[in-house]
Amino acid sequence: MSPIDRISAYADELTALRRDLHAHPEIGFEEVRTAGIVADLLEGFGIEVHRGIGGTGVVGLLKGRTDSGRRIGLRADMDALPIEEETNLPYRSTVPGKMHACGHDGHTTMLVGAARYLAETRDFDGTAVFVFQPAEEGLGGARAMLADGLFERFPCDEIYGLHNQPNGPHGMIKLRAGPVMAAADFFDIRIKGRGIHAAQPHRGIDPIVVATALAQGLQSIVSRNADPLKSIVLSITQIHAGAAYNVIPDTAHMAGTIRTFDRDLRDLAGARIRELAKGFAAAYGAEIEVDIQDRFSVLENAPEQTAAAIATATELLGSDNVDPNASPKMGSEDFADMAMAVPGAYAWIAGSPGAGLHNPGYDFDDTIIPIGSAFLARLVERRAAA
Repeated sequence: MSPIDRISAYADELTALRRDLHAHPEIGFEEVRTAGIVADLLEGFGIEVHRGIGGTGVVGLLKGRTDSGRRIGLRADMDALPIEEETNLPYRSTVPGKMHACGHDGHTTMLVGAARYLAETRDFDGTAVFVFQPAEEGLGGARAMLADGLFERFPCDEIYGLHNQPNGPHGMIKLRAGPVMAAADFFDIRIKGRGIHAAQPHRGIDPIVVATALAQGLQSIVSRNADPLKSIVLSITQIHAGAAYNVIPDTAHMAGTIRTFDRDLRDLAGARIRELAKGFAAAYGAEIEVDIQDRFSVLENAPEQTAAAIATATELLGSDNVDPNASPKMGSEDFADMAMAVPGAYAWIAGSPGAGLHNPGYDFDDTIIPIGSAFLARLVERRAAA
């Protein structure tokens, strides 16, 4: 019986788990309930469990027929997003302002499904290392687990991750070797002007005018400073200022992200943000503080592990359902830090087309759970004896 067929036999249980996690979302480093459910399930499968890794992370260890083989890591993220859900699903979020809008409930469930299959079959030599990671959404969960000795305490020879992609074709696994997801810096810009009555703007320094001018100026980094043959995205995602119709406020706050695959371009963008902020502060008589935080590294898939993942997906699904040359993405993923420490590969699994990731109308496609679980489990079976 193929892994997909065996896992499909308990797909209803996995779907129920996924929907329960969806109804009870927890954002980064708050995944106490989620981690507890995962740990209890793993223990029920007979897997050795370690809790509280990197905060709320969980690691499970499962030996195969013998421990003479290699140690293969499988990783899933557990956290939700601070988004108000806008669906009418019967299992919609019960927590105001929090939602599984990126499918981490599905990723967690797929890894639980793989763990159950491997625990029941033990058709491998070596050790499977199940890594359930907190706080992927920009809060540094992977780095927290690494700082807590993830690979020193639970060594892995290689590691694999998987992310859903709600744009079809249904069930297709997509990946490529080399850089696949961009690095990301998060920035905060705080502008201090001088508040005044809105009828007397000449007596104040309007931080909103400074913020809007600076927002336009920052776009020149991409259009006029960056090499046009290299990719960079600078997005201003927040501007906050004021609380009344008739008051020019004292301060304004801007925030956003810089995304690129190029180290020099990343450094250039940070330097230019600071230079432009200094110039606009002088031009308008304001004070501007800039804080730029390194949140994500470039995610690079190792050639050997990528080839192994492609071969595994092809074996399970056939070549028509595998894209080995998927386009890189400007989104970011902190699996990158694990893949810098241990050779690995990261793939996308397509669900039926629907609302996009990080959208309040998004929902994970439960029908891909057995496929994702089987792909992860089969990687252990193939690679542990490599």
